[in-house]
Amino acid sequence: MRPCLLSLLFAAASAFSQAQNASGDIKVDVKLVNVFVTVTDQRGAPVGSLNKEDFTLAEDGKEQKIAVFDRQSELPLSIITAIDTSGSTKKDLKLELESARRFAHAILRPVDAMSLYQFSEIVHEVVPFTSDVNRIDQGIGRVHGGGATALYDAICLGSQAMEDRRGRKVMVVITDGGDTASQNKYNDALRAAQQAEAIVYSIIVVPIEASAGRDTGGEHALIQISNDTGGKYYYATSLPQLDAAFRKISEELRTQYLLAYYPSKRYSDTDFRRIEIKLASPASASYHAKYRTGYYTSQGHF
Repeated sequence: MRPCLLSLLFAAASAFSQAQNASGDIKVDVKLVNVFVTVTDQRGAPVGSLNKEDFTLAEDGKEQKIAVFDRQSELPLSIITAIDTSGSTKKDLKLELESARRFAHAILRPVDAMSLYQFSEIVHEVVPFTSDVNRIDQGIGRVHGGGATALYDAICLGSQAMEDRRGRKVMVVITDGGDTASQNKYNDALRAAQQAEAIVYSIIVVPIEASAGRDTGGEHALIQISNDTGGKYYYATSLPQLDAAFRKISEELRTQYLLAYYPSKRYSDTDFRRIEIKLASPASASYHAKYRTGYYTSQGHF
């Protein structure tokens, strides 16, 4: 990453001004809006060779000028690895932890940081953000099983922990997709992730695909959160599939585009602004772009 680009992004982040409004929400004066984009080909492999001219970007249907463009962004990564330790995942927990350990060793650079969460009926931050893989290893060794599943609470709390961090923010959730104990709802979890600009990757562990206890509704909700934040979901039924999912996540995070823009004046009072990115060149007709679907101009409370 060029120093001038980093300076521009960090200065823009610090320029966010906040003021309390009558309803109690925090109004945010949006300056530079950052959008991280992953482009994949027909086989699902990341594409890292596109240029600024290959993208068009619109907010609420109005085209915006791309002020910042960078390929294979080297901005620091803040990653939360959140592991479901509820009773329904007991059989596969050891495999999940071992795969998560390998992911941490493969992805972390000195400029990056990872935090480890476990969630069952409660959400617990096992290891705060660190670039020391030894601390992550030690934390993985302390993870233990629980009872129910507070998935949405885990997404909300993890998102809040990432709000003030710089660079790219990623949450990797390993779960069977069910939620039985959260105080927060689906909409709360989605909004919290979008407010934090967190990219949510879901690894859905399904030991027995035809199991009568499988929560397909919970799976679909988690898939939607991943899609709306620019992430992706993976199904895994074995250790090789867990490792493959983590490897694909690593590849995507190393092959991202950063598009940033200054929004044009808006007259609507709604606090959600929808982002749409299209690939403009004929050569990219078969490519698929993943990115967050929008952002809020007011701060919700969870």
